[in-house]
Amino acid sequence: MSNIITRFPPSPTGYLHVGGARTGLFNWLYARHTGGKFVLRIEDTDVRRSTRASVDAIFEALEWMGIEWDDGPYFQSKRFDIYKEYVRKLLDSGRAYYCDCTPEQVEEMRKRGMAAGGKAKYDGACREKGLSAGENRVVRFKAPLTGATVLEDAVKGNIVFQNAELDDFILERSDGAPTYNFVVVVDDITMGINTIIRGDDHVSNTPKQIQLYKALGADLPTFAHVPMVLGKDKARLSKRHGAMSVTEYQKMGYLPDALINYLVRLGWSHGDQEFFHRNELIEKFSLDHIGKSAGVFDPDKLLALNAEHIQAAPAASLIPHLTPFLKAMGIAAEDQEYLSKVIETLKPRSKTLLEMAEAALFYYTDEIVYEEKAARKFLKPDVLDPLNLLVTQLEGLNDFSEKELEGAFLRVMDTTGLKLGKIAQPVRVALTGKTASPGIFEIVEILGKERVIARLTAAARFIEEKS
Repeated sequence: MSNIITRFPPSPTGYLHVGGARTGLFNWLYARHTGGKFVLRIEDTDVRRSTRASVDAIFEALEWMGIEWDDGPYFQSKRFDIYKEYVRKLLDSGRAYYCDCTPEQVEEMRKRGMAAGGKAKYDGACREKGLSAGENRVVRFKAPLTGATVLEDAVKGNIVFQNAELDDFILERSDGAPTYNFVVVVDDITMGINTIIRGDDHVSNTPKQIQLYKALGADLPTFAHVPMVLGKDKARLSKRHGAMSVTEYQKMGYLPDALINYLVRLGWSHGDQEFFHRNELIEKFSLDHIGKSAGVFDPDKLLALNAEHIQAAPAASLIPHLTPFLKAMGIAAEDQEYLSKVIETLKPRSKTLLEMAEAALFYYTDEIVYEEKAARKFLKPDVLDPLNLLVTQLEGLNDFSEKELEGAFLRVMDTTGLKLGKIAQPVRVALTGKTASPGIFEIVEILGKERVIARLTAAARFIEEKS
C-alpha cells in the first residue's frame, strides 16, 4: 500500500468522548507515522439526533488536542446524491433489489428463523420478485448465500463469517434514507480510505461491508479493530467510571499531550515505556503494537500522568494552557517573564492546570487573605519581633538573590535564636496566606522586595491587632 489514508468519522450526537477520541488518535498517529493522510468525516445521517452544537464540540476537542485533519470535514448529510448513485449501481448490476415486506412481516421471518434453530434474519422473500421502486419499498443488498466472508484483521487476525448466517440487509430505507453500513463503504471508497482503524464493536458490521466492497468492484482496505476501553469493573466505559468528554478534561486543567499519551497507551504499547511526548508517539506508533485485550480506564493514572507532563514541560510552553484559567480567576498575567517564573515554582506541586492557577493567586493578589487555621497557628505574638527584624534586614538589601535572602534569614536566626522553620512558616503564611507553597526563597525572590516587605508588614499589623 503506497500512501496511507485513514479517517475519523464521529457522529455529532453529543460531545467527543474519550473512547472516540482514542479511535481518532490511532488513525491520526498512523497517518502521521507513515506520512499519509488523515480525513475527518462527520457521520450525521441521523438528522433527528445530530446537532450543530455537537459538531462544534467535536471540532473544538480535536483542535485542543492538536489533531489536525488533511481533508474534510465531510458531512454525510450533504452526500445523499452520491449514495443514490451507488444504490443505482448495485440495482443495475443485480446486486440489490427492491423489497415491499412490511416491518411486521420481517419480524415474523426473524421469529421463524429463531424457532428453527437458525438466525433471526430476513429470509429473502423479495429477492427474485423483480420489484421496481414504489411506496414503502426498501432497497436490499443481494448478499451471497453460500461460502464465507473472511475479515483479515491487522489486530485480531482472520475472522471467518459464514454467508448463510448473514442476510440481505437494507441499503436504502423506504423514506430514501441510506443505512450506516452502506454509506460508510461508499464514503471510504470515494474518499480513497485504505486503512480503517476502529473499535472492535464494529467487527459484526465488517462482513456486510466487505461484501459491498466486492459488489462495487473496489479494493478492500486494511481493517484494524482495536479492543474497547473498559472501566475498572470491566464494563463498557461510561461517565460513571470517571471518563468524560474531551472538553471536560480541558476544563479540569489537563494538558492535551497528557490526555493523548494516556489514551494511546490504552491498547497500544512500546515496551514498558509509559511516558511519551507527542513526537515520540508519531515516531513509534504502528498497528502491530496494538494489543488484543481491552484497556482499562483509570482516572487516577491519568491524573498522575498529567502531573508528569506538567513537570516535564518547559514553563514557557505551559503559559498558553494556563492563561485561560488565570483569566477565569480575574488575573490578566500579561508579564510572561514573571508568569514563567511563577509556573516554574508551581510545576512540582501541580497535578492540573486548575490547581496551578489556584496556587498562583498569591503571586498576583494585592491583599493576602490568611487561612484561619494557618493564621491561628503561625501568626502569633511570639513571631512579631522576628517578622519586624526580617523586614529590617530585607529593607537593607539591594540584591534580592537567593544567596542574599538566605543571609538575611540567617541574621534573624542568629539574633532570635530561632531555627529556620520557626521563621519560614510564619513568613510563608504572611506571603501566601497558606501553610503549603513553593520554597520560601523562591517566593520572596519572585514577589520582589516591595511586595514582600508590604506583606510582612501587613502580617505584623494583623498580629498586633489580633493580640
